[in-house]
Amino acid sequence: MSSILSVVSAVFWGILVLSVLVFVHEGGHYLAARAFHVRVTEFFLGMPCRVRLSHKSEKYGTEVGVTPILLGGYTRICGMEGDDDPLLAPALGSVMRRGRASAEEVADDIGCTPDKAVSLLDTLCDWASVRQGQGPEGLSGKERDDLPLVYETLRRDANLLTEYDRGHDFSSGNVTEAGAPCESDVSDDELLARERLRTYLGAGFWKRIVMLAAGPLVNLALAVLIIMAGLSIQGVDVMVDSSQLGGVTEGSYAEAAGLEAGDVITSVNGTSISTWDDLVAAIGTCLDSGTDFDLTYVRDGMEHATSVDLPDGQTVDLLGISASTTTYHPTIVESAEYAWNYAAFYASYVVKLIVPTQTMGVLNQSSSIVGISVMASEAASAGAFDLVLFCAVISMSLGFMNLLPIPPLDGGKMLVEIIQALMRRQLSMRVQTIIGYAGLAFFLFVFIIVLKNDIIRFVIG
Repeated sequence: MSSILSVVSAVFWGILVLSVLVFVHEGGHYLAARAFHVRVTEFFLGMPCRVRLSHKSEKYGTEVGVTPILLGGYTRICGMEGDDDPLLAPALGSVMRRGRASAEEVADDIGCTPDKAVSLLDTLCDWASVRQGQGPEGLSGKERDDLPLVYETLRRDANLLTEYDRGHDFSSGNVTEAGAPCESDVSDDELLARERLRTYLGAGFWKRIVMLAAGPLVNLALAVLIIMAGLSIQGVDVMVDSSQLGGVTEGSYAEAAGLEAGDVITSVNGTSISTWDDLVAAIGTCLDSGTDFDLTYVRDGMEHATSVDLPDGQTVDLLGISASTTTYHPTIVESAEYAWNYAAFYASYVVKLIVPTQTMGVLNQSSSIVGISVMASEAASAGAFDLVLFCAVISMSLGFMNLLPIPPLDGGKMLVEIIQALMRRQLSMRVQTIIGYAGLAFFLFVFIIVLKNDIIRFVIG
């Protein structure tokens, strides 16, 4: 029964910690996109699923919610998929004039094949310029899937702004409802240019970089803030340089000699002792040679004497005593310096993952979702402070891992953006797909290795 409870606890805390941190990560992408006036249609905790609990924002149009597949999260930023095709403008114009149109009708209007029209219309759907037809009210999801595929206009105000655009105003007149023809004085090319500006594709290079980096940077910022707050509020235990014993190990030579935590050692073999360094130096020679020695100590205001019996002539590693400690609360500056140094150390560790000669060494010390779940459960059992600090460590790991220049991670997408900027042209979808598959293959390899290590470490033992 206890093993079942342990598994349930690990699953619960693992999902909770990872879901919250991924949600924070996606929140960074969402906020950056909204700041640059880029359309965001969905912001969800959990992986895409038809079953969902959500609320649609009237102000931003974004559907925010949760799905039952709590293995991550996602933000649907418009314009991250599809090619920028010259036929997009006439395809958009066709749907705008018709209000509702099938791919075949659009294909006839612009002179292309139906398959090409579907590709163009799917890109426009990704831009949130049009949408797939909703069909009559009251239909089930399966019934909607069985209907012929049609595309329709979105609701737009007098300035042709949709619900996803900042500054839209549906309270005034001249509102065009979804699925209705939308006539305007602007040309198809000008309308597409306006739509493009509200997508990821239409944002400038630096804006795209910021949108991609925002998720990992929010994870890193959260980790640093938690570490700083934890150190400043909870404090850290530091050794007191005195000869008072902070603890005595059970079954040790020190316990056999009658020593207890709180005793103050005053002399070793007649040599006066006042600091911990003095004590370590005085007993070090005896431990190395296996020579018995005498101690004088004070307990409850009274002086006592004892002898420590060691194996004759044998080196002893530990006497079984520990120093006294006190809680020190670092200043904000000291906490920030520690958090920064820890982040720098962690960053150097993650970078080793993509150094071929060090990859396996890093993987053998890394954990999969199994290990993270077990450690999250242990941290939760230790207390709220330990759990929060564990979240900070995982958040920092998510941040740095996502900055690695490996597609499909955010760092990989930034690398593609940089390559395209240097080449001054967009990489074809075929090339991007090949790069993406190569990145997925690498992470499949990583997943298998760390999962195997976790199974051996936590399951087999």
